[in-house]
Amino acid sequence: MATFLYRLGRSAFRRRHLVALIWVALLALAGVGAASAPVATSSSFSIPGTEAQKAFDLLEERFPSAGADGATARVVFRAPDGQKMTDPAHKAAVGKAVGELRSGSDQVANVTDPYTVQAVSRDGGTAYVQVSYKVNGMELTDATREALKETGAEARESGLTVEIGGDALQTVPETGSGEIIGVIVAGIVLVITFGSLVAAGLPLLTAIIGVGIGVSTITALASALDLGSTTSTLAMMIGLAVGIDYALFIVSRYRAELAEGREREEAAGRAVGTAGSAVVFAGLTVVIALVGLAVVNIPMLTKMGFAAAGTVLIAVLIALTLIPALLGYAGKRVVGRKARKAAEAAEAAGGAAVEAKPNMGTRWARFVLRRPVAVLLVGVIGLGAVAVPAASLEMGLPDDGAQPTSTTQRRAYDLLSDGFGPGSNGPLMVVVDGDKAAADRTVTDIKGLDGVAAVTPPAPNKAGDTSIITVVPKDRPSSVETENLVHSIRDTTGDDVLVTGATAMNIDFSQKMNDALLPYLALVVGLAFLLLMVVFRSVLVPLKAALGFLLSVVAALGAVVAVFQWGWLGSLFGVEQTGPIMSMMPIFMVGVVFGLAMDYEVFLVTRMREAYVHGERPGEAIVTGFRHGARVVTAAAVIMIAVFAGFIGSSEQMVKMIGFGLAVAVFFDAFVVRMAIVPAVLALLGRKAWWLPRWLDRALPNVDVEGEGLRKELAADAPEGGERELVRA
Repeated sequence: MATFLYRLGRSAFRRRHLVALIWVALLALAGVGAASAPVATSSSFSIPGTEAQKAFDLLEERFPSAGADGATARVVFRAPDGQKMTDPAHKAAVGKAVGELRSGSDQVANVTDPYTVQAVSRDGGTAYVQVSYKVNGMELTDATREALKETGAEARESGLTVEIGGDALQTVPETGSGEIIGVIVAGIVLVITFGSLVAAGLPLLTAIIGVGIGVSTITALASALDLGSTTSTLAMMIGLAVGIDYALFIVSRYRAELAEGREREEAAGRAVGTAGSAVVFAGLTVVIALVGLAVVNIPMLTKMGFAAAGTVLIAVLIALTLIPALLGYAGKRVVGRKARKAAEAAEAAGGAAVEAKPNMGTRWARFVLRRPVAVLLVGVIGLGAVAVPAASLEMGLPDDGAQPTSTTQRRAYDLLSDGFGPGSNGPLMVVVDGDKAAADRTVTDIKGLDGVAAVTPPAPNKAGDTSIITVVPKDRPSSVETENLVHSIRDTTGDDVLVTGATAMNIDFSQKMNDALLPYLALVVGLAFLLLMVVFRSVLVPLKAALGFLLSVVAALGAVVAVFQWGWLGSLFGVEQTGPIMSMMPIFMVGVVFGLAMDYEVFLVTRMREAYVHGERPGEAIVTGFRHGARVVTAAAVIMIAVFAGFIGSSEQMVKMIGFGLAVAVFFDAFVVRMAIVPAVLALLGRKAWWLPRWLDRALPNVDVEGEGLRKELAADAPEGGERELVRA
């Protein structure tokens, strides 16, 4: 592989005009496709095999006009102190609002009158209007949302408090500011790392081109493939992360080759042949992690994973072709002024190499080699302590109660809780597949269960063979008590009774994610273990990589639980309401962090493997790997932490949690596991780290990631002294 990539790098360097033109044309083509494609409204959300989904499917068949999976909204009215919502003036204001809602949009399926459906609180101070829509929340038009927001304007003028809750107001969280912050920090880190604006600009430019092609392609295909808007958000986040990483690795190796006195084209070829091999295998681990989301068997997640994996493949191809092409344009400006002066001084001195001072990576590696046991214990015990809260992990999906208090959704949530009880924010929909007698028996059974606040009479369809019963829990939708009530209803009633609704769907979704975690983990880690065994020609190094990754992910989950579930330091991160951890968080962290962790592992340890294969002792190889790779891995990790941390400022609890979890996980994995635990373990193992049974060595394909075959081929072809050519402008 190294030989093929070497030739690819040199070819891209020589034919830089053609390569650059191809990528610009692809970007333009994707952009035109995205601009001309029909607007995709939303990806249909379904959870095959769950009871909630079966109930939705049954309702669609038996209650086609009910819009069971459509968006809902609740317009909550609160009378001033000392007054009641039953006062004639207030009833008139609510009646006018009901009329406005019914005529405000053709997407409205049903609007209830609080005075006919008993939606007035016992004290008379609060009433709410239930609005049902024909389509889900992401398919609502801006005009429909605007009509909902303007509801009750006159009621507010008359002194009533009017707040609106429900998923009808939910939109895709704005993430632009987080990305901008990440790009700015990435630019600063790259300038510090390279000491050259040109070298710093290349990873940013190519990452943006790759993300532009990937996201534009997703947008162009969104309508045809039923891709949701969140699909492009994940692809953008991952594509930006790995795009900068991979370009950073290639540019860094190119500069190292120049520093050894090679011509620019030769340096580009060797950079792609060596660091490019690491990029290919790092990219494959990310692709495995993202495509592996199909194991969960939730179509939306599968599509998100495949789309993001496609963006990663684009980032790999750009690193292998566009980066060497742009290096051809950059000339000697890719090297910082200080480094250029040093090279010129060496050339003036007749090519004599000036021994560089040990950098921070070298000093740190030597420190770990002197005290491997202490470093290993501190790292493992420290992460273990942070991981303790993960044992108390409770998974669910946040509701409007997790919104900031400044939002109308949160204020509506609080008004409903005060007037009708917390459970009124997440009523359960019970579907009875049977006649009236079966529905009446179900009502009686449910009333006898703990945790039930109210049960409505059955509402049958026209055929009389199916009924809907609404159950109001005593506790809030995301609570453990409400989850237990859902399980109790399912255990108490027969197979012809199905529990659904947003709350039950969230519970089933959480259970599905929980059940899929171990199979997903086994698949991803197992395939990556085999891949890394091929890369490193070792059994213990991939095993150590996998165990270290698991330790960092569990520690990151512990930090997430401590902040978002327990509330520790919650005010520092803007957490206004503690609750269960987003159910897709563990799998999401495993997929994303595993890919990024393997990036750092492959880039750092392949350099050690390369030095070891070329004759250095195990300890020397560790120092060599850190001398060349620690600075780059540190820069890449800081950039990723900045990209993810930019999302912590989001007002959306889910986005905030994702940003915090990923930032913490990358910090733990890069700085504690890869920079401390990994060298400590390798130092203790010595030559045993690179042990591989002979039969397995013969069975595994030799991909020559360390470039040993390439080095022999170049040594055979090069004239005497050709290996020490000086840098030419």
